[in-house]
Amino acid sequence: ALSVVSVRVVENIPGKSVVGLEVPNERRELVTLGEILRSRVYESMNSPLTLALGKDISGQPVIMDLERMPHLLIAGTTGSGKSVALNAMILSLLYKSTPDRTRLILVDPKMLELSVYQDIPHLLTPVVTDARETAAVLRWAIAEMERRYQLLAQYGARSLAGYNRKVEEAAAKGQILMPSQHPDRTPDESLAQESPQTLPYIVMVVDELADLMLVLGKKVDELFARLAQKARASGIHLILATQRPSADVITGLIKANIPARIAFQIASKTDSRIILDQNGAEALLGNGDMLFLPPGQTVPQRVHGAFVSDNEVHRIVRHLRKAGTPQYLEAILEQGDEDPLLGSVIGGAPDEERDRDDLYDGAVQLVLETKRASVSMVQRRFRIGYNRAARLVERMEREGLVGPLQSNGFRQVLVQSSHHE
Repeated sequence: ALSVVSVRVVENIPGKSVVGLEVPNERRELVTLGEILRSRVYESMNSPLTLALGKDISGQPVIMDLERMPHLLIAGTTGSGKSVALNAMILSLLYKSTPDRTRLILVDPKMLELSVYQDIPHLLTPVVTDARETAAVLRWAIAEMERRYQLLAQYGARSLAGYNRKVEEAAAKGQILMPSQHPDRTPDESLAQESPQTLPYIVMVVDELADLMLVLGKKVDELFARLAQKARASGIHLILATQRPSADVITGLIKANIPARIAFQIASKTDSRIILDQNGAEALLGNGDMLFLPPGQTVPQRVHGAFVSDNEVHRIVRHLRKAGTPQYLEAILEQGDEDPLLGSVIGGAPDEERDRDDLYDGAVQLVLETKRASVSMVQRRFRIGYNRAARLVERMEREGLVGPLQSNGFRQVLVQSSHHE
């Protein structure tokens, strides 16, 4: 009777005792990313993790803060606009923050969608396309999350924003921020003998979750769930996307820990219930038409996704490459075989192979000279990752150079510099 392609029935309208019918317009409007980024709502957002989604049914820009989500799950079939929306979200992050405030880890098993961002200064590691490298990235992210939690606890901060605020306030006063956990500790005894630095937010974008499940096995969802459970306060956020929203890809474990969801056009009501816990996504129009379910709400919001062309993406990426070079953290892709959850998938290496590190002698000399066996000190001095620095200190413990980790967070140096050959 309405002579339209599809009609979506809105069973619950908050504040009204009626049922709604969403009818598409005869002529579809093109919502560009540029007009969303020029809107007052986007400009007024102070968060470096601001995401531009598009416009709602009344034509108002829809802008969200990833820090408050704190993770996002996206599903949509081929041609639904999922990849364009991912590009729009990434570009909105790049427009809002500098590399010292936000770093990106892009995982692209299909090697097509996200590889265009290779070598931009915001990247923490080259675009990841290999399963072994993906396993290493997940393992590093969990270790980095734990390291940041220890740092936040040491300085009495409840979130990354609070920690960075303390560091900036101390720097503005010309002071060194001291740990609040052990106020009686002298500067020489402190784990932070050097002035602490602000930490960037880390956003991990995974373009095809189904491929990772297929290659790495279902154990990978436990790693994503572990990150989703605890990574919020440490400033690590996930954006997971898939074109196959089946129960074996979007597991209950992942759904329970990622309350913010976006559904583009999908094949069936069953898939809609998997991603949104309700029907409706099967009646969407495609080409950027989405249902956005904010965290803590049960009624999804219909949004017309912002469009950004491939030429615009390439032009912005070229500009970013000219503005600066990426500072990759090489330790992220090293030794991806130590996690017991992934060991059977990506193989293992003997302990003696892992112990062969060219930096070991230098690390020993540093510990003996400073009489401090600190993982963070080794990490800062040699500019390596937390995992590699921890392995160096653990090897010193096995060889009797330093003692075990004590309850106060210190290790005793057991050997004098003159006695070490």
